[in-house]
Amino acid sequence: MAIASDSFVVRGLITGKATKFGLKNEVFGAKVVPCRRNSGNGGKVVRVGVKAAVQIGGLEEVKTEKQELGFDVVSEGELREKGFLGMRKTKLVCTIGPACCSMEDLEKLALGGMNVARLNMCHNTRDWHRDVIKKIKKLNEEKGFCVSVMIDTEGSQIHVLDHGAPSSVKAEEGSIWLFTAQKLEGSHPFTVQTNYEGFSEGIEVGDVIVIDGGMASFEVIEKVGNDLRCQCTDSGLFLPRAKFSFWRDGKLVARNSELPTLSKKDWADIEFGVSEGVDFIALSFVNDADSVRQLKNYLYMRSSRSTRVLAKIESMESLLNLEEIVKASDGIMVARGDLGVEIPYEQIPTVQEEITRVCRELNKPVIVASQLLESMVEYPTPTRAEVADVSEAVRQYADALMLSGESAIGAYGQKALSVLQMASSRMELWSREENRESILHQRQLGASLPDQIAEQICNCAVEMANNLGVDAIFVYTKHGQMASLLSRNRPYPPIFAFTSDNGTRMALNLQWGVIPLLVDLSDDMEANISRTIDIIRIKGMLKAGDAVLVVSDLTPAHLNSTAYQSIQVKTVV
Repeated sequence: MAIASDSFVVRGLITGKATKFGLKNEVFGAKVVPCRRNSGNGGKVVRVGVKAAVQIGGLEEVKTEKQELGFDVVSEGELREKGFLGMRKTKLVCTIGPACCSMEDLEKLALGGMNVARLNMCHNTRDWHRDVIKKIKKLNEEKGFCVSVMIDTEGSQIHVLDHGAPSSVKAEEGSIWLFTAQKLEGSHPFTVQTNYEGFSEGIEVGDVIVIDGGMASFEVIEKVGNDLRCQCTDSGLFLPRAKFSFWRDGKLVARNSELPTLSKKDWADIEFGVSEGVDFIALSFVNDADSVRQLKNYLYMRSSRSTRVLAKIESMESLLNLEEIVKASDGIMVARGDLGVEIPYEQIPTVQEEITRVCRELNKPVIVASQLLESMVEYPTPTRAEVADVSEAVRQYADALMLSGESAIGAYGQKALSVLQMASSRMELWSREENRESILHQRQLGASLPDQIAEQICNCAVEMANNLGVDAIFVYTKHGQMASLLSRNRPYPPIFAFTSDNGTRMALNLQWGVIPLLVDLSDDMEANISRTIDIIRIKGMLKAGDAVLVVSDLTPAHLNSTAYQSIQVKTVV
């Protein structure tokens, strides 16, 4: 039966197992009317406004290796072990540093659930980063992982070029340090070289320098030309290329307002990332949407459409322009460390929740970052408060959680990752058991009628999947739009996103609850659905009685295609 491509079609299944889903005679309160079998559908149809559909039976052998799915080994193992509803939904990001940059360590992180590897361009050389990227891509290709790569720009900020040690150094209380913009040769203990010549302009004796948002603190005791002699007042770990801020009488002294969002080094790092084929670029110290648009336009001109731009929220200005920045970006990182320098720390929890809410309403993935398990940089177990913090971010339905120093320089990076994995899985299970799904204000995003239809289909599909108790949601997508709309609604079952575009697959790796699969898709949607379900069943991950809800945003091969912008419920027999 032919329909227009902008029709709303709900396709459901009538079999002896229909009562499993509570389908009976109504769907969403609409009467289900049996109608004559339609040729080509292979089964009875039910009508909800327009029509609905088929049963899967007589599954055939997959005959060619080309039909094999790009199923990453971690998701496949998790599915076999825990089943569909036991799969972790919250994504995990690990910062790669000296403590975890070997092939062996990277493989262990990937096996531990790392979805995205973050490279902080503040640290190490481009050759070092290039080597790490090659290792991750090799693991993906040879070991069957699906780990995306993100680079994080340094941003125009005042930071340390050298602090007299090759790695981190402990600043002891009472020790005297010299902060200077001079470029010195050789090693100079207790001397901090900064990247910005005007770093001391307007700074007075008695002001306080705070390192990396509170890792250590120094009081200015003397100005010597453009240099500052300072005494450590709060001891702590001093990292290479650490950022610092100035405080006077308990208030932040603005020092970065005259600096551009993207420095010359940032542009060079971005060019490096594009040439290396990274999946995400996280933009530091974004104050408004213009810098995000500027970078996206540059990437578009470079034909790097698969590289997504994330904006880091870490300043008061970015909070004032939050919605504009979220709309312009492809995702957001809540950089709580630097943000906590600019706003009172007691406001961080509510600000984090507000950013997460806005991102979800506007359908943009959000990463909660900084100091999630900070104690595990030095200790093998987290504090209970840290576990509660992680669980709260999961309860707020953040798309992803990120390790920084815990994995980059800590001695217990793999243990820290396992803590994130266990805490997020447990909180997701508790939320589902308690039926505590967050109620989302359904802000309409689509401007065109097809976009609005797709949005409504995804909203209804998730409600239907939850109410019917299906085992999984399958979405067939070119650019990932429908997969992200489904994720936005935080369904109970996992979302399997089938795409033939590898850039889309790697981008969806950051979306809550989405398992992206790379597969060749044809113009025949019914063939795509049958083939992918065949493969998964033969791999032993689908069994008789399992039910999946199917949606698609692929362009139909012909105008009377009934699989375009539709909802189908299929069961395996």
